[in-house]
Amino acid sequence: MREKRSELEKTARDLLKQRGVTINDIAEIVYFLQEQYFENLSLDLCVENINSVLRKREVQHAILTGIQLDILSEQNKLDEPLQNIIHRDEGLYGIDEVIALSIVNVYGSIGLTSFGYVDKLKPGILKKLNRHDNGEVHTFLDDIVGAIAAAASSRLAHSYAGDEFLDV
Repeated sequence: MREKRSELEKTARDLLKQRGVTINDIAEIVYFLQEQYFENLSLDLCVENINSVLRKREVQHAILTGIQLDILSEQNKLDEPLQNIIHRDEGLYGIDEVIALSIVNVYGSIGLTSFGYVDKLKPGILKKLNRHDNGEVHTFLDDIVGAIAAAASSRLAHSYAGDEFLDV
């Protein structure tokens, strides 16, 4: 069954792709988070849960906001001191995590702990995004991607009861 996507969702997905993040990159993080809890976990099931997260309007808004701020910082179009703070990904800034938490909270508190875990470990694509290669700014993007993975992981955990999946 092919799902109809809103223009907002398409834009959010396109921005992720333009910034070098694929759905499979995010699925690998979800898999990393959930593989020890699901005997027959597949990347397809991880993708299915990511797609559910990406359908949420508040998630789409967070993606658009964060990526736009990253792009504006790359182009030196923000006023100081914000320009320098975002460009350097200053550790005490924290607003990038606040935007990410709006995504994480969509599927409950499990997402919060999962987000903290992947934010610290930086598995998969998160490690690449955190390097800031070639003048790229991913101050918001790395947290947004980690949050999408954490929310999808949380959704997956909440949808599983015993040996059957629930429609969450």
